[in-house]
Amino acid sequence: MAAAEVAGEFDTIRTLLGPLAHPEYALGLMDDAAVLPSRPGHDLVLTKDAIVEGVHFLPGDPLDTVAQKLLRVNLSDLAAKGAEPFGYLLACHWSARCGWTEREAFVAGLARDQEAFGIHVLGGDTVRTPGPASFSATMLGWVPKGGTILRSGARPGHAVYVTGNIGDGRLGLQAAQGHLTLEPERIATLAEQYRRPTPRLAFGQAVRGLAGAGIDISDGLVADLGHVAAASRVGIALQLESLPLSVAARAWFDRRTDPLAALQDLATGGDDYEVVFTVHPLDEAAVRREAEGLHLRLTRIGEVTVGAGVSVTYLGQPVEIAKCGWTHDR
Repeated sequence: MAAAEVAGEFDTIRTLLGPLAHPEYALGLMDDAAVLPSRPGHDLVLTKDAIVEGVHFLPGDPLDTVAQKLLRVNLSDLAAKGAEPFGYLLACHWSARCGWTEREAFVAGLARDQEAFGIHVLGGDTVRTPGPASFSATMLGWVPKGGTILRSGARPGHAVYVTGNIGDGRLGLQAAQGHLTLEPERIATLAEQYRRPTPRLAFGQAVRGLAGAGIDISDGLVADLGHVAAASRVGIALQLESLPLSVAARAWFDRRTDPLAALQDLATGGDDYEVVFTVHPLDEAAVRREAEGLHLRLTRIGEVTVGAGVSVTYLGQPVEIAKCGWTHDR
């Protein structure tokens, strides 16, 4: 590695990332590791997601929004587990377009979301790459011992609920690419949702002990419900007509000539980062109250059944889903 490259790497760590480090446990980012104490009565929850230019974000996306998306997709995993976020390890693979100004923008995005979500960077690595830029974070959070919401807790008879809206991630990508014909304010709203989704952390923590199983929606609602069904060894019946749509998504939907095909697109598109979870009928009123207290939209979209996999209906009629969502091996 050339001297200039070494200086660039350590300048990035010292000047840009150093001020974001945890003041107590990150050792000023001057060591090879962070040292964390245990938290009595809690389990440590860890998750890791990576985002790659041209796959998870667009080549022209501002790097501050890229940084925020990186943190938020990882925080969304913690939300689905009912975890309280603590901090993260960061890996930056800078491409040729990531000069000092772009790195400053990336770190500014990190700083905004660190303040918003009460987290700090704990350590990590920065390198240069001849390929597209990519970034990854390992997010750490705490859950009271034994209280993690798992994928394996769904039981026949449970109701299936989802937070927020479905489809804004898929439509937001199209909006950011300039492929949607809608009013400018709706285009902007959808693109913003794609670039900076909202992790449902407060709700996840509020429904610990009430939710049977949960998962965040990254690959697509149908695909992610399939993960819950497989882990819990149950079936899940999804009613497409129940999907909650935002005002912008409703405007798009109302222009479709085939409503069933439109709902299938939204249910399999991914990048929504809402939480879908199951709950015993006796606890439905309680989870609704928690959502109301947070001013969060909550919609019942199906139920857990005896069986396997996800069965989809539209207005009572069975629907065949050719592709359930995003996979990285296609």
